[in-house]
Amino acid sequence: MTTTSPISYQPFQARARLPWGALLALSSAGFLAIFTETMPAGLLPQLASGLGTSPAGAGQLVTLYAVGSLLAAIPLIFATRRMDRKKVLLCAVLGLVLFNTVTALAPWYPLVLLARFAAGAASALIWGVMSGYARSLVIESLQGRALTIAGLGQPIALALGVPLGAWAGSIVDWRWVFLGISVAALALFFWILVSLPPIAGRPETRKPSLGSVLRIRGVRMVLFVALFWVLAHNVLYTYIAPVLSPSGLNLDLGLLLFGVASFAGITITGLVIDRAMRVLILGYLSVMGIAGLVLAHPELGSLAAATAIILWGIGFGGAPVLLQTCLADRAGKNTDVAQSLFVTVFNLAVAGGGLAGGAVLALGGSSETQAWTVLVLMVITAATVVVAKRTFAPGRRTE
Repeated sequence: MTTTSPISYQPFQARARLPWGALLALSSAGFLAIFTETMPAGLLPQLASGLGTSPAGAGQLVTLYAVGSLLAAIPLIFATRRMDRKKVLLCAVLGLVLFNTVTALAPWYPLVLLARFAAGAASALIWGVMSGYARSLVIESLQGRALTIAGLGQPIALALGVPLGAWAGSIVDWRWVFLGISVAALALFFWILVSLPPIAGRPETRKPSLGSVLRIRGVRMVLFVALFWVLAHNVLYTYIAPVLSPSGLNLDLGLLLFGVASFAGITITGLVIDRAMRVLILGYLSVMGIAGLVLAHPELGSLAAATAIILWGIGFGGAPVLLQTCLADRAGKNTDVAQSLFVTVFNLAVAGGGLAGGAVLALGGSSETQAWTVLVLMVITAATVVVAKRTFAPGRRTE
């Protein structure tokens, strides 16, 4: 069966079955992008000592990576829009190889920060390309599942990034940890080279403006939901230690439960995303709201908190895939530009969640207040999805 993918820009023989090797290569790219971002949080003492800075200064390695991703997403996607998607992805992965190597070998703290900023920019390019690439490999009825498989790396990296970084740092010097990531990225480069087909970029000379993409019906609504959903998650997740402490639930156990539940959430998403997307979104928002309600009552104890963490993980695990699928369905041939907006909104929400949660604590609020904030945000987000019924239904609606 020959189809023209809404995002492949030239006739492409999309498959009627899932190309697991290619999709897992994309998933690995997402894993490395997130792992590279979060891993330094598990190495703060070693980084501070090795770079001659404070733990807070070492924490800026995570901040600069996020800033690089935030600022680079839109201009890089626009600049590479006419290039072959495979070449763009290979260049982005080579960026991870190069900038992680520079981080490992750099003798000066400012150079390390610069390398982290550049690595964040490379990761933005990976996220901007990955969604459209995964969907273009298969026929329309399989596109949701294809994106789910390609998105598996994200929750795994979010769950394992910090503890794996801490474990690796306890065995070898932190510089070897970054070199190890470079080696893994180099191996991924060759995997992509042999497993992914070339997909042409957009051939037209006139590039769409951000305004024209934002005016596509439904795009702004999806981005609004993404902003509030990710904001709610990060209000809690950034400060998960003080949130869990009053209930008596061990932090490491809480993180483990969240990681496993996130994987379960994305697995559920893959099974039903192409048939019941809107129902799934509302279900996930509901269980996250329930989780916020339970965590707002730490007197219920550690078992209740553990249950809430599991619900929270299930509710958020599939969120990025669901939102990217909705966005691609709405944006059609402009998916790459829409995804650059998604990366920007996602990172703004991550930063905003951290700032909002920190402000609550700094102003004398409690972790229970943060949990109530999540519940309010979930109600607003769910109401938006209910009102915008057509936007969040499965299936492509633009040409």
